[in-house]
Amino acid sequence: MTMAASETEGVRDKTPGFLERAMATLASSGGLRTFLLACAAIGLALAVTGLLILLAGKNPFYAYWALIKGAVGTTGRLAFALNKSTPYILAGVGVALCFRAKIINIGAEGQIAVGGIAATYVALNFLSLPPFLLITFALAAGAICGAAWSALAAIIRLKRGVHEVLCTLLLNFVGVLLVSEALHGDMGEPGAGFPQSPLFERAAWLPKLLPGTDLHIGILFAIVAVVAGHILLWRTTFGFRLRVLGASPQAANYVGLSTPRCVFGVMAIAGALAGFAGGIEVLGVHYRLIEGFSAGFGFNAVAVALIASVNPIAVLPAGLFFGFLEAGALAMQREVGVPSSLVFVIQGLTMVFVLCAIGIGARQQKV
Repeated sequence: MTMAASETEGVRDKTPGFLERAMATLASSGGLRTFLLACAAIGLALAVTGLLILLAGKNPFYAYWALIKGAVGTTGRLAFALNKSTPYILAGVGVALCFRAKIINIGAEGQIAVGGIAATYVALNFLSLPPFLLITFALAAGAICGAAWSALAAIIRLKRGVHEVLCTLLLNFVGVLLVSEALHGDMGEPGAGFPQSPLFERAAWLPKLLPGTDLHIGILFAIVAVVAGHILLWRTTFGFRLRVLGASPQAANYVGLSTPRCVFGVMAIAGALAGFAGGIEVLGVHYRLIEGFSAGFGFNAVAVALIASVNPIAVLPAGLFFGFLEAGALAMQREVGVPSSLVFVIQGLTMVFVLCAIGIGARQQKV
């Protein structure tokens, strides 16, 4: 097959580094191995954190019981946990698709931020629209702006050769600062003591999924994104190209796959999902844009994708795990006196153990 010169741009002809080998190891992992890897990492993280709780003079079993009760003890707590999980799942699917193609996108944080700004702009300025259209346009604006923000990093990589890790990381800071800039400008609420936009009209609020609770329909969008991500990856030509590119850029180059198109396309999809998550967060949780509303969502989405072994279906339980952990953290602190920040220790340790397993797997593959 003849190879077009324009379709070979962007293929890096060099020895794969640790991250590339790790992505290849993740991409080649099977379902059972993924499940066992995640369970082992979570179990080890809980054991180590339990030891820290014990050293602090508290009962780790009681602490974990309080955490579980805080996350699922009542319908309201369950709704809160599902709302917390939604942005992790949405952004995690996009990050997983990028990682599957061996494109290291860590820019979900900034993409969520700009998505929130765009959704807020529509919610505040198009009040004449019917509620259904207003919410639809606001979420669409968030997705489009998130995709554009992510595509910017893809263009910089493809045209200037700057690694996507650097581009997406720096754009995170710019995106978060844009939220602050917008709230200190025309989008901010006059006289408010905190940088925030005016409260949205009720027509712009996401519909509730469960009457009497705060659970909004965002979790349904997250489930749809998981299924769509799986279908895209395993049932479409574009998904096949992503898998070939992730398994071997040289093989993708040999068969004439367009690497720039794959990079641009998957980055735009990931950005759209993250921007959509930003829109859901402002329309369904805060009902306004708040400074720092996206703090941690994007970076935790990277952890979610890695724990799921870049499998879109596995992103669902991984995102729920993160959301339920954070939902139960305050109850653990309130009932046992254990700092809720230990939840972030559990998340961090889980990541460390997963990466250690990936590193061992990558080394074994190399040998």
